[in-house]
Amino acid sequence: MAKNQSALDVIVSLAKRRGFVFQSSEVYGGLNGCWDFGPLGVELLRNYKDAWWRAMTLRDDVVGLDAAILMHPRTWEASGHTDSFSDPMIDSKTSKKRHRADTLIEEFIQRLRKKKKTERADAIEARLEQAREAEDFYNIIAEEEIPDPDTGTCDWTEVRNFNLMFKTFVGPLEDESSAVYLRPETAQGIFVNFKNVLDSSRQKIPFGIAQIGKSFRNEINTKYFLFRTREFEQMEMQYFVKPGEEMEWYERWREERWNFYLNLGFNEDSLRRKEHAKLAHYANAAEDIEFHFPFGWGEIEGIHSRTDFDLQRHQEFSGKKMEFVDTVTRDRFVPYVVETAAGCTRGFMAVLCQAYNVESVEGDNGKSEERTVLKFHPKLAPIKAAVFPLVKRDGMPEFAHKLYKDLQRSFTVQYDESGAVGRRYRRQDEIGTPYCFTVDTDSLSDGTVTARDRDTMEQVRIPADGALNWLRDKLDA
Repeated sequence: MAKNQSALDVIVSLAKRRGFVFQSSEVYGGLNGCWDFGPLGVELLRNYKDAWWRAMTLRDDVVGLDAAILMHPRTWEASGHTDSFSDPMIDSKTSKKRHRADTLIEEFIQRLRKKKKTERADAIEARLEQAREAEDFYNIIAEEEIPDPDTGTCDWTEVRNFNLMFKTFVGPLEDESSAVYLRPETAQGIFVNFKNVLDSSRQKIPFGIAQIGKSFRNEINTKYFLFRTREFEQMEMQYFVKPGEEMEWYERWREERWNFYLNLGFNEDSLRRKEHAKLAHYANAAEDIEFHFPFGWGEIEGIHSRTDFDLQRHQEFSGKKMEFVDTVTRDRFVPYVVETAAGCTRGFMAVLCQAYNVESVEGDNGKSEERTVLKFHPKLAPIKAAVFPLVKRDGMPEFAHKLYKDLQRSFTVQYDESGAVGRRYRRQDEIGTPYCFTVDTDSLSDGTVTARDRDTMEQVRIPADGALNWLRDKLDA
């Protein structure tokens, strides 16, 4: 897996060249912080979401939901987003560019460490932790003379809070009475539907509601490809429990979510758990699962024990009861919530980074050469198999095309008859296809084909009419 910024640039280039991800509106110069998923990207993204959805909902105690992106503005007053969903912003008077104040300090600390100025970096990092609690970043920037990374000057404005929600309007009038927001998270759609789901699905506490959907944040600084964007997808599940039982379920979901990534082929040394040193006002426990991206460690999922804060707030602001009534004991209570919140777009990026490998292999001429290979878990691979005729004559294309159509009924498969077969293998390696089937002269006489494994590059002969079951067994395994 790649471990530095230049390696990230290589992955971004590969993602565009092979049709995973494109810059949004690129023909007009692009829109910063927004990305389009290409033909292979949508397949990989769908497979990743499907893996999460199955992990969450193929059980008796979790049901699904798809809430609207636009919600009543009182939702965001109740949740606290209207007043406090903001980032500290600072502007350079010289370059006129806007920066997130804490990120500006973090990046300065990283530059100090690269210059081996560890003692100063440690001191500023300790000050930064105190500044987060006091929300006072300006003094660090001014006293440490942290420069604008573009101009090298230290001419800054004061730090101001910048609300991250996108505002829009419903109806023909653009005034405050018609103002609504693009949701900054999917969780609130679950909370406001708690009673609807409870009553319609006949669930009992404990149970969860899962949702995958788009969220929008007007980030000051978008960076690191898909890591911090303005439009992104989340995969969230809110699990409602009896007060006093939340820590038991918090521990269960910590393990469930950690194992999810291991089961999708993530290396354990590329993941770490990071317990929150400072808890949000609504939480009594929180932990992030972080992945080691080329730029460093970054969060891909959070597991939080949110207490009853959200349901209590929506009960207060809406005037509607958010209680669960136990029909056996007649107990009434507002449930506590354990949340698992994964960034789908970030997870997609982590999958790409984890899968990316450059290996030295023996080429067709017997000499060593490099191959780029995306070692996706077969569940996630956008293309499950490719079919080649060795040459475009003697009935091989017809034989190969029939096999391709047979496999295509069950799996996403590619057909390729262009160029030397070794070059075709390399093309499939680069997009992460786990298996390839090659039709040759023997295929026409004995009905067998060569099956080739992406990771080991081993080849075996199998009956062509058994290729579908062979592939199915391999993918299931």
